[in-house]
Amino acid sequence: MKHVVIVSVVLLAACNNGSNSSDYDPNIVVPPKEVVAAPAIIPFNIISVYPHDTSAFTEGLQVYKGKLYEGTGLENESSLRITDIKTGRVEKKHFYTDPVIFGEGINVFKNKIYQLTWKNHVVYVFDEKNIDKPLKTLNWPYQGWGMTNNGTDLIVSDGTPLIYFVNPDDFSVKNSIQVKDDKGPVTYLNELEYIDGFIYANVFETNIIVKINPANGHVVGKIILPGIIQQYAPDFIANPEKVLNGIAWDSTTKKMYITGKKWPKLFEITIQ
Repeated sequence: MKHVVIVSVVLLAACNNGSNSSDYDPNIVVPPKEVVAAPAIIPFNIISVYPHDTSAFTEGLQVYKGKLYEGTGLENESSLRITDIKTGRVEKKHFYTDPVIFGEGINVFKNKIYQLTWKNHVVYVFDEKNIDKPLKTLNWPYQGWGMTNNGTDLIVSDGTPLIYFVNPDDFSVKNSIQVKDDKGPVTYLNELEYIDGFIYANVFETNIIVKINPANGHVVGKIILPGIIQQYAPDFIANPEKVLNGIAWDSTTKKMYITGKKWPKLFEITIQ
């Protein structure tokens, strides 16, 4: 009888709760569950293949005034460099002598070059005409991964599904979006590039670049690049660290440049 009594009480309580009209508020609107459409596959064509410095553990990549600006990582190896696109020759280089610095994404914005660090919470700011010494440093409370800009804000990723829109003067966060596709939140958003109103991001440890709508965080497209480095550099010995990472957009030619960490090749591609 003990179990029967308990069940009866529970059922009675449930019935009472369901029939109590005072709990019902017709003004409360339950929002529908957000539906994210499956991303479209974005076709691409490889136009040219150029040499890339295999000492560069690529974390940031940007075309600026006809040159390739690149930020590299790893402790005792981190750098900021300016490179000739077609030859791969490093023309200028700032090497971080502090052994604990792990360089990450970069962006050239309003005559300054910004470089994130992974876990050091430091952002280095250079004058675009002189990378010998930083002008100043700023604080970033999260991990530093990728960086780009939309003409007003710097846009920063930290390895989570969040992308931040940041004031370039003091790196304060203005707002953020959560990136998601039809399967849920998307993490490991690494090197970023802003192209024609969309954010493109390498998904770390994959051969995928995602196209993100900055208005709602939805992934609307994917560029899938399986085996691209093995095809053009068959002697390249890959490992879990030497992955695709690096997106640079030339707005003049409408060409995209992609590479990877310590890859021997830089690829010039067009996308549709």
